[in-house]
Amino acid sequence: MSGPMALEPGGTEQDTLALRLADTPRRVPRRLPADATLTLRLPGFGPNEEEVSRLAAELADRVGPAVHPYEVAALLEADGLSADMIRQRYGHPNIFSLAAALYERVPRVFPEPAATPDPWRPDHVRCLLRGVLFALPGLAYLLTAPLWHPGRHAAALIVAGIISWAWGQALGHRAYLRMVAGQREAGRTLLVGAPAGAAVATAGAALAAWGGPVTWAAAAQSLYLAAAGALLVLGRERLLLAALTPLIAGAAVLPWWEPGPLLRTGLPALALAATLAAAGRALRAAHTAHAPAAAGAAGARPPLRRSLPYGLFGLAAAVLVLLEGRQAPYAVIALTVSMGPAEWLLYRFRGLSVTALGAAATPLGFLLRSAGVLGLCLFSYVLLLLPVALLTGAAPAALLLLAATLWTALLLQAFGVGWPPAVVCLAAAAAAGAVTFLAPVRGPLILPLCCGAAALCLAGCALWILGRPARHA
Repeated sequence: MSGPMALEPGGTEQDTLALRLADTPRRVPRRLPADATLTLRLPGFGPNEEEVSRLAAELADRVGPAVHPYEVAALLEADGLSADMIRQRYGHPNIFSLAAALYERVPRVFPEPAATPDPWRPDHVRCLLRGVLFALPGLAYLLTAPLWHPGRHAAALIVAGIISWAWGQALGHRAYLRMVAGQREAGRTLLVGAPAGAAVATAGAALAAWGGPVTWAAAAQSLYLAAAGALLVLGRERLLLAALTPLIAGAAVLPWWEPGPLLRTGLPALALAATLAAAGRALRAAHTAHAPAAAGAAGARPPLRRSLPYGLFGLAAAVLVLLEGRQAPYAVIALTVSMGPAEWLLYRFRGLSVTALGAAATPLGFLLRSAGVLGLCLFSYVLLLLPVALLTGAAPAALLLLAATLWTALLLQAFGVGWPPAVVCLAAAAAAGAVTFLAPVRGPLILPLCCGAAALCLAGCALWILGRPARHA
C-alpha cells in the first residue's frame, strides 16, 4: 500500500486514503482512473466549522494583524494547542491547516503601533541655561569698558575671538567623537586641544596688536573661551554658571554704584580663575571616569580632517556675526542668547521627524512632512528674533536671514553633515566680507543678500539629505 506524499501542509492526504492497485493486468479497466488508484473517503472526517468559527472570534484581535498563516500557527503553538485537540476538537489534521483556516476567516487589520516616548525630547532648562551662558561673558566687557579703548583694542580681541570660535567648533566636534569611546578619551582631547586653541588665539591677537598690552586681555578672553567650551562639552553648565557669579554680581550693581578700577578688573579675573578651576575639576573627573565605551568604539582615533569642516563653519559664522555686529551690536547679543532656543528647536526637529516617519506611508509623503517640519522650526526661530530686531533698531532682514542660515547649518551638522554648511557659509562670509571691507561703495543689502542665498541653499540641502527616511531610522 502506498500513497502520494505532499510536501506542504494541507495536501490531498488529509481526508483520503489512497490504495495503489497491483499492476498485474496488462489492460487497465475502464472503471478505474488512469493511475490505477482507488480512493476511499473516510466517513465523518472534516473540519468542525462551528468550533473553528468560535476560535476565530476569540483570537480575532491577535489573528487580524498577522501577515501570513505561519504567524497564526506560531500563535496557536504559543497558546499550547496540542495535535490531538486540533484533530479531535477542530477537525483539522495539523496546526498549519487550522492556522490557514483562521487566517482566511479573520479580516486583516493593521493597528497603529503603541505610542513610544520621544527619544529626542529636549531638556528645557538645559537649553535655556546654555543660551544664557553664551551671552554672560559679555558682562566682562561691560565691567571693563572704561579701562580699554574700542578703537585701538577691539581688533586684537576680535581676531582672538574669531580664532577661538573656529577652534572651539572643531575641538567640540572632535571631543564629541571621542565621547563615544568614553569620557576619559573626550577629556584627553579637551585637555590637549583647549590650551592649544587658547595659545593660537592669543598669538593671533598679539600679531594684530603688535604685542601691545591688550594682548593680556586677549589671552584672558582666549583662556575663558577654551575653559568654557570644555565645560559645555562635558555637560557642566551649572558649574560654569556658578563660576560666572562674580561677573553677574558686578554687572548687577553698575546702575547704582561705581565699583572702581580695582573691582572692574578683579571681578572678571575672579570669574576667569573660577572658570579655569571648574574646567580643571571637570577634566579631572572625566579622566578618572570608568564609563563603558560603546561597542566597537575603542579602535583608532578618527582623523583630524573629520573635524575640519566644523572649524571652517565656526570661522564663517564668526565673520557673519561680526558683520552684523558692526551695524547692530545689541541684536548680536540677542542672537547669542537665542542659541539656547535654537538648540531646543534642533531637538524638536528630530522628534517631529521621527513622528513624521511613523505617519508617512511613502517616501514622497515623508519628504512633504519633512518640509513642513523644517518650515515650522525655521519659522518659530525667526519669529522669536523678530521682536528683538524691531526693539534694537536692527535691520530685520539681515538679522533674521543670518539666524536662518546659522540654524539650518547647525541642523545639518547635528546629522553629521559637515562640508555643505561649511562651504555655503564660507562663501557667504567671503562675499559679504569682501564687499564690506574692500568695495569702495558699501550697501546695506550685501549681508541680507548673502545670508538669504546661503539660507536657501542650506534649506534645499537639508530637504535633500534629511527628507530621506534612512537619516531618521
